[in-house]
Amino acid sequence: MNVILAGFGWIFTASHWTTVNLGPGIGQRVAEHLFITLIALVFVVLIAVPLGLFIGHTGKGRTIAIAASNISRALPTLGLLAVLILFLGIGLLPITVVLVLLGIPPLLAGVYSGLESVDRTTIDAARAVGMTELQILLKVEVPLSIALLIGGLRAATLQIIATVAVAATFSGGGLGNYVISGVAQADYAQMMGGAILITALALVVDGLFALVQRFVVPRGVSRGTSRRNTARAGAIPVVATTRTLIKEGQ
Repeated sequence: MNVILAGFGWIFTASHWTTVNLGPGIGQRVAEHLFITLIALVFVVLIAVPLGLFIGHTGKGRTIAIAASNISRALPTLGLLAVLILFLGIGLLPITVVLVLLGIPPLLAGVYSGLESVDRTTIDAARAVGMTELQILLKVEVPLSIALLIGGLRAATLQIIATVAVAATFSGGGLGNYVISGVAQADYAQMMGGAILITALALVVDGLFALVQRFVVPRGVSRGTSRRNTARAGAIPVVATTRTLIKEGQ
């Protein structure tokens, strides 16, 4: 309990928002964390959404997509990042590649699962009234599955936020630097402060997605259990990240 209180005390020390150990302060680290997350998320959306829409609408390639997603989930984050750094050097590129690989599976699963959840009789009725396949996709399937689509984006974002913290092991920037530095310097207030900030950032982003998910669902369409399941899935990476960072710093 004393360590937790010390962590909050470290966060609310005014000077730490401008500089920490002659390095960037909390405000700049939060901006770095969000910037890296946003870059990776853009690529994840550009890759996973079109692919998920194609698979969900046509039913083709589902087995391959599931296999690829399972393989990418099993990839060791630090090991893959270390290998990419050997070939690409230290910087944003190898970190972004790893984040994209980890962010694609939950979003891809959310997109094609959402489309597959739409009642087939509804789609048949849309075809019967003369709607084209593109119209069916955009005006029927996507609106009816929007909760699961947003849920997949929500899970992918939380996964990326957690992994950005791990990337700090290789000078990747972001809030994970405070956990790594805190363990290395035996500054447990800083370590706990960094862990609290990472968790708080994930919770804030998750809350924003919860609001979006609540308001984008068409009236009369059930939101199902996607929000609860996604929140649980997002909490796991954040907790695991803190444990990984502490182990890496020892």
